[in-house]
Amino acid sequence: MENIMERWVLLRKGADYQAIGKKFHIAPRIACLIRNREVIGDEAIDQYLNGTIADLHDGMLMKGMDQAVDILMEKIREGARIRVIGDYDIDGVNATYILLEALEGLRGEVDMDIPDRITDGYGLNRNLIDRAFDDGIDTIITCDNGIAAESEIAYAKEMGMTVIVTDHHEVPYTDEGEERIYHLPPADAVVDPKQPGCEYPFKGLCGAAVAYKCMECLYEAMGEDSTDLDYLLEPVGIATIGDVMDLTDENRIFVKQALEMMGHSSNPGLRALMQCTGVPIDQVRAYHVGFVLGPCINAGGRLDTAKRALALLRAKNERDAMVLAGDLKALNDSRKELTEWAVEEAVHIVEEKGYLDNRVLVIYLPDCHESIAGIVAGRIRERYYRPVYVLTDSEDGVKGSGRSIEAYHMFEELIKCSDLLTKFGGHRQAAGLSMESGKVDAFRRRLNENCTLTEKDLQEKVSIDMELPFSNITEQFIEELELLEPFGKGNTKPVFAVRNAELLSARIIGKERNMLKFQIRDDSRVTMEALYFGDASVFMETVTARYGRDCAERLLAGKSSGIRMSFTFYPGINEYMGNRSMQIILTHYM
Repeated sequence: MENIMERWVLLRKGADYQAIGKKFHIAPRIACLIRNREVIGDEAIDQYLNGTIADLHDGMLMKGMDQAVDILMEKIREGARIRVIGDYDIDGVNATYILLEALEGLRGEVDMDIPDRITDGYGLNRNLIDRAFDDGIDTIITCDNGIAAESEIAYAKEMGMTVIVTDHHEVPYTDEGEERIYHLPPADAVVDPKQPGCEYPFKGLCGAAVAYKCMECLYEAMGEDSTDLDYLLEPVGIATIGDVMDLTDENRIFVKQALEMMGHSSNPGLRALMQCTGVPIDQVRAYHVGFVLGPCINAGGRLDTAKRALALLRAKNERDAMVLAGDLKALNDSRKELTEWAVEEAVHIVEEKGYLDNRVLVIYLPDCHESIAGIVAGRIRERYYRPVYVLTDSEDGVKGSGRSIEAYHMFEELIKCSDLLTKFGGHRQAAGLSMESGKVDAFRRRLNENCTLTEKDLQEKVSIDMELPFSNITEQFIEELELLEPFGKGNTKPVFAVRNAELLSARIIGKERNMLKFQIRDDSRVTMEALYFGDASVFMETVTARYGRDCAERLLAGKSSGIRMSFTFYPGINEYMGNRSMQIILTHYM
């Protein structure tokens, strides 16, 4: 049961950590951790440590922004009816909220629509356009979608509507020989930092951030105070975390600002959701947004309607907010149950049908709720460390979501199979797709025939920042680590390692009896309390296989067992009943 799929790599980045530490008044170890995150040069380090909203880039640098602003100014002054069409995930909901709030603030005649995941599917479709036309809408502005809706936008144009696209997804393309042909939609304005020819300096924005930039530019063009929109930095940061964007450059500023604002949020809906889910309002971290609040916001679009989550963000009083927050939490609890069932089914299929020989896993779960396919794909990817697609039946064929590993560009590989698909889109790490029934096996076969992943690629790489003796873990050092927050994709929590540490005792803890608590001593003869939140049974099986059952039993009895192992960890402070003590959280072992 030992994990042979991991490669531990100690990062060795060169820099004068003493000089950096002296210049920025930080410890050399902190300087080393910053360098390991590819933050290089005085300007970049200063922004990393001290960046504020004053350091954000000018939105007018985005290609198409001037056209979008000019159109919106004209439409607002004319009193033309504008409809925001977003997406049903956390990014789309927050982007929709931002556009609605900002356009209403300019007294625009604006409403919104969000597709139903089941009946409409992702992005623009003719149903949404027909609804807009029937409602007398003059102008559609998309957010977090639209860049791949070439035919749908052409349809809207044929019906006489003005269309503005704000998006952050990759522009679809085809390769013709050695030339790459990009397919932009025929909208009146396209604002997407990833489109060819866009000179915006940071390409990693989420859809909500692009929408915010657009509104900021619109306010300035109309002679309004763009600081009136500062409260919308909160949903920008929430969407950035929830859509798993890299927490670098502007995104780091957005998220830091949002987390600070959430500590005293003026939004009744967010306050209610934090209260309902037990998130400590005065200590909100990126983790709480990504793993507690975000799933609740997403649950509306997964199992009911995303308009419920939007209503929460737009709630004007505490009573309505609490009702909506309670509903979303209940939906998320249901989603968790559905997910656990689907993950078990997926594991069974992979292992029973011999798919472990496949470098790309394509798992067909016809009874899986299509809204959780991406979550299940992510869980299976974590288990087997390879690209995963989970497919399920839908009203018009088969739909699915994919989650990838570091070495596999999911969107580019889907392009090679585009003849098998009716619709697809996504990024390097994630994608969504639709196909006709009966093409699943051909899709699986094609992906694996095209796959060039090596055995090394299929070994998960654990990047270790530094070896850290227990004697160097102090409360001051733990406090200094907070300078590196917020943690997330692109700015990962530091990984420390200890070699050949002696396990003095182990206890199985937790309601489900699935966690471990240790006393561990390193070569500096310092003993630390350690917690492991992984699978306790797998850990003990590993110990038993390596040292024998007697040693494993002695370890659990708190007796000398001679067991030594290497671990990766992160240090923290345990506060209980007024007492403070240092502890480490173990993440990997070998």
